[in-house]
Amino acid sequence: MTSTAGSTEPTAPSERSGRVPRFTRAERLVHRATAGLTLLCAGAAACLYFSPLAQLVGRRHLVATVHEWSGILLPVPFLLGLASSAFRADLRRLNRLARYDGEWLRAALRGWTSPDRRPAGKFNAGQKIYAGWLAGAVPIMMFTGLLMWFGGLLPVISRTSAIFVHDVTALAVALVVLGHIRMAYRDPQARRGMRTGYVEPAWARRHHSRWVTHRGGSRTVPPGSPEP
Repeated sequence: MTSTAGSTEPTAPSERSGRVPRFTRAERLVHRATAGLTLLCAGAAACLYFSPLAQLVGRRHLVATVHEWSGILLPVPFLLGLASSAFRADLRRLNRLARYDGEWLRAALRGWTSPDRRPAGKFNAGQKIYAGWLAGAVPIMMFTGLLMWFGGLLPVISRTSAIFVHDVTALAVALVVLGHIRMAYRDPQARRGMRTGYVEPAWARRHHSRWVTHRGGSRTVPPGSPEP
């Protein structure tokens, strides 16, 4: 991630009918497609690795094919999403660590929940770290998966080593994604933002105070506009 100590977030997004626009349709579709492929890939992997599930489902070759192709297709929603300016703008936000992100992390580790102690832009520091970690883990999963699928593709790396790295990374990804799902389950407004594209102003001010600020009135910023 790129660190910019003095970076700032935009002032108040437009509020329409008491709602603040958070995600565009393109961004929501990318999220849903990626989530669907991830669950399909993980479900197929579970059926391959756990004997009770393998016996229940059967058709191992078909399950293995589903796992392989859902993994290969995983980056496709992301690549298609690059056609959206709003999606590209959010990628820039996720790739930029500001000074106040350090404050957010320190407050989170101490269990402080006050917005003054946990300042955040459109994405908080935890979300940025989560996104950056996945951005590194997914290529590793794909690379080792291809080495397992096509034996001898890279002779210098043994298939046993590829399997080990693939399995360890898969376990780490599963734990992190489960944590992400748990956090989303605990926050109905965050889920609403991803489901409808809009959130309540009070929620935005509490959890993303640097994204929504009020200084002598609201300045309208269309959804997806790049932050200064």
